[in-house]
Amino acid sequence: MSTTPELIHSYIENGLQCTHLTVEGDGRHFSALIVSPAFAGKRPIQRHQLVYAALGDRMREEIHALSMKTLTPEEYGG
Repeated sequence: MSTTPELIHSYIENGLQCTHLTVEGDGRHFSALIVSPAFAGKRPIQRHQLVYAALGDRMREEIHALSMKTLTPEEYGG
């Protein structure tokens, strides 16, 4: 079974509280806009680590390329 944007969306949503989440991709390369209050006070690498934790082993096994834009609700809203 190939990975879809919808699957990645559900993986992130189940593992990380998000106020906004979009995932796009072609089955191999994906991009995500992730807005979460959990990102407050965290550096970009720490934000990405939270997303990787939500994805777990899927990041190595199913998802080959994922570019992320990680924002707090305040950063997203403006």
